[in-house]
Amino acid sequence: MDLLQFDFFRNALTGSVFTCVSCGIVGTYIVSRRLVFISGGITHASFGGLGLGFYLGISPILSALLFSIASAFGVEWLSKRQDVREDSAIAAFWALGMALGVICIFLTPGYSPNISAYLFGNILTITLSDIVFAGALAFLLSILFLFFFKPILYTAFDPEFAKTQGVKVALIEHLMMLAIAVTIVSSIRLIGIMLLMSLLTVPQMTANLFASRMQKIILSSIGIGIAGCFSGLFLSYYLNVPSGAAIIFVQILIFLLCKTALFLRQKTIKRV
Repeated sequence: MDLLQFDFFRNALTGSVFTCVSCGIVGTYIVSRRLVFISGGITHASFGGLGLGFYLGISPILSALLFSIASAFGVEWLSKRQDVREDSAIAAFWALGMALGVICIFLTPGYSPNISAYLFGNILTITLSDIVFAGALAFLLSILFLFFFKPILYTAFDPEFAKTQGVKVALIEHLMMLAIAVTIVSSIRLIGIMLLMSLLTVPQMTANLFASRMQKIILSSIGIGIAGCFSGLFLSYYLNVPSGAAIIFVQILIFLLCKTALFLRQKTIKRV
């Protein structure tokens, strides 16, 4: 408990709560629509925005945000308007972002920027502005799902049925792609580009073991995500390891423990 006297650790805990709310909401949509590969492509494409930010001398998070949004809609435009296979479009933007990021960082004058915090995450370095951004995003996503839950639900599971119910499926898809891109960028400082996909999928996988309704999966994944982040932060402190890797390790450990417990329970029931 002595750790709580430090401002940086309290900031880390607060930022992790807001990030888990956003990832719990958006990640459930990603898993429901089977958009994990798209989220991975956007995540790695954001590296190009980071490199541009360092090269141009502007905020790397802002440039990564703009680049991620452009990549998200670029994938959708290529796959739906230009008859390019979706997986091919994702791979193209994935490779473009990584290559552009490496080139821009190499060409950045002066000392090479420290990109390890963006690649692997370092939540202990987040600032008050990062917390405000994460909190505002969590609030907006909560309002969005609160008022438009049914259209989002119909779009996630059956877009054709949603169209028959008068749902503007294209608008919902655009809004959710925007939400995915913004959530990814807001979570980079917490987990890092290399591990971020796990926070968008593993808590949802764990929640789906015990719940099937979308509302319950969202709430459960938020709780699981927060528990994993808190445990990972304390684990990273005591083991002196990177916080992002520790958080993901705990999240996957929670999933494996829950899966094992469920398997043993079912096996016991069959014996009885």
